Amino acid sequence: MFWTGPWTTLDSPLGPLLLTGLPSATAPGGTALVSLTVPGQKKAPVPAPDVPPAPGAFAEARRQLDAYFAGDAKDFALEYAAGGTDFRRAVWAALDALPYGATVTYGELADRVGAPRAAVRAVAGAIGANPLLVVRPCHRVIGADGSLIGYAGGLDRKRRLLALEGVAV
Repeated sequence: MFWTGPWTTLDSPLGPLLLTGLPSATAPGGTALVSLTVPGQKKAPVPAPDVPPAPGAFAEARRQLDAYFAGDAKDFALEYAAGGTDFRRAVWAALDALPYGATVTYGELADRVGAPRAAVRAVAGAIGANPLLVVRPCHRVIGADGSLIGYAGGLDRKRRLLALEGVAV
């Protein structure tokens, strides 16, 4: 899918990140983050060839991401563009509440959103549909046996993000 809104790329320890956005609903002239993806990620937007990058629109996201990767920030205070079903938004809110350096299993996350254990696959689907890698910390979700499973950015990136946060994997 071609993205026709503001976008930019950011070099990071994970490789290039693609940020897409929409005009802010709360801050005139600002940008709400729609997605943060990595090369090769399924369903990642592709900037339309006729839309130039708009790095200035993402200055605050860039500042916060740089601070996170430098180990100087543990969370993000960015405006995100709303999206997803009510269930996905509930799962994403639970992800947003996960503390820096902590992990949770898919089953534990299901409990946190009030879903039965049988809904673990639905929770995993919501996590897999997270359009905001890194800033919405789906990398903090692990398998019931403590293994690294499922990450749209690839398990190597998940391992690096957890190591940055001091989680031994």
